[in-house]
Amino acid sequence: MQASELAGKPAPLTMLVNVPRLVTAYYSNVPDPAVPGQRVAFGTSGHRGSAFDNSFNEWHVLAISQAICHYRTQQGVDGPLFLGIDTHALSEPAFASALEVLAANGVDVMIADKGEYTPTPVISHAILTYNRGRTSGLADGIVITPSHNPPDSGGFKYNPPNGGPADKDVTGWIEARANALLEGNLKGVKRVPFEQALRAASTHRHDFLNAYVSDLGSVLDMDAIRGASLSMGVDPLGGAGVHYWGPIAERYGLDLTVVNEAVDPTFRFMTVDWDGRIRMDPSSPYAMQSLIGLKDRFDIAFACDTDHDRHGIVTRNAGLLPPNHYLAVAIFYLFQHRPGWSQQAAVGKTLVSSQMIDRVTAKLGRTLYEVPVGFKWFVAGLLDGSLGFGGEESAGASFVRRDGSVWTTDKDGIVPALLSAEIAARMGRDPGEIYRELAREFGEPVYDRVEAPATAEQKQRLAQLSPEQVLSAELAGEKIQRILTRAPGNDAPIGGLKVVAESGWFAARPSGTEDIYKIYAESFRGEDHLRRVLAEAQTIVGAALAAPTPPAQIVSGKELKEVP
Repeated sequence: MQASELAGKPAPLTMLVNVPRLVTAYYSNVPDPAVPGQRVAFGTSGHRGSAFDNSFNEWHVLAISQAICHYRTQQGVDGPLFLGIDTHALSEPAFASALEVLAANGVDVMIADKGEYTPTPVISHAILTYNRGRTSGLADGIVITPSHNPPDSGGFKYNPPNGGPADKDVTGWIEARANALLEGNLKGVKRVPFEQALRAASTHRHDFLNAYVSDLGSVLDMDAIRGASLSMGVDPLGGAGVHYWGPIAERYGLDLTVVNEAVDPTFRFMTVDWDGRIRMDPSSPYAMQSLIGLKDRFDIAFACDTDHDRHGIVTRNAGLLPPNHYLAVAIFYLFQHRPGWSQQAAVGKTLVSSQMIDRVTAKLGRTLYEVPVGFKWFVAGLLDGSLGFGGEESAGASFVRRDGSVWTTDKDGIVPALLSAEIAARMGRDPGEIYRELAREFGEPVYDRVEAPATAEQKQRLAQLSPEQVLSAELAGEKIQRILTRAPGNDAPIGGLKVVAESGWFAARPSGTEDIYKIYAESFRGEDHLRRVLAEAQTIVGAALAAPTPPAQIVSGKELKEVP
């Protein structure tokens, strides 16, 4: 299976979503809770779906919003709720639906001044800023976004008073209550007309933009960036931060150019992703072709996804840096240039992120905190300062303020993007050059991810594997050193397994939304060794599941190739 012939090319008109039909489907289609795919289902980043297949419709938003109101009452959360949206076509209708319910329930809701879009990290920042020093009347938040997913997608995320993604106990409770409301034909959902909700005494306007932008100096060395006179380019990819970058440049006196200010719910300005779909993923070289093509215009360039919780860094020499490369560089830099951080502050990484991070962390003399997939696992550590940094291989990261106190507990794409300029300013070399130096010292890893079909039963077995079920003693010619089914950092189940040898490793976990499982792998012995790791990983997983599995397909890199 090869990459789509459209990958990396401008999206043809025939591919663009029909927005009027999409919005009509949102309001007119009614989900059937007896169909699993039409129920409320919170994955690692909230409930997501499309109105076209009845997985994200008005009924879902009404039910989830009412369930959140019930949850707030049960937990005694009675402070303001910060509500933000991104630029997907379904976000505005979902905002209206949510506000109708929140106002009817008397929730004090903070919405963006002048109807502005609001990035995910800005909501987290607002929650934490409000709650600082409080023990009661705590705030929480909702972000209406499907992240970087295609234009026909909608999404709905809840952030409790800790400011980060809600954990499974919270989302499980909300999910169950929302589905009960769906099954009861929304009986029990309180609602007022949208215009009434906007005029309600409980609905307040909040200047999210200036509150966030004016605080950036507490987390980044903006003086160093300005003093270096770096030319910077940013592509918001039509996302929620599109109007943030101009004020950032103006406030801090930066030579920063927004190369694309368009907001268009069809995202027609995007180049097509690897699979022939439009996807606003700043870590994808296919989706980032426009900014990569401008790399020689700037000293450093960057982009963020639609809700601005992911970053992509482009340098003149390296082009688009793979997320793992930049995470390693960011960690290497930050822990040497933040004297206000605790000497005990650890480095947080997900277990499918590069082992280069492990090697850099060891050199720095810091503790590695390795957790399952999901940014929620970093929330407590970022909140109390025991983590200086938390990052995941999908280009999501956040870190604490310069004094070691919490900045955000959700992913922040804006701050890591600007950090790339601070690194270049303070080090005299861009992050791509610094990564080359790290690779010369620690070895050059190659990394990839594959997907393979799996039945629901196989996915369940994979999530429940024990180390004893792995019968192989070697991985790609090396003795297996560790077999993990629980994360070393917090002993939480990883929902799969990770197998580690001296020069390579793989991790396998079931998808939460599709009938597939994913294998992540890395080798410090080159591309051929990586292919062996991937091939043997599928054999090991297949044997552990005691069932044959079809060939996997590589889903990152320059093209898709069948694993031998």
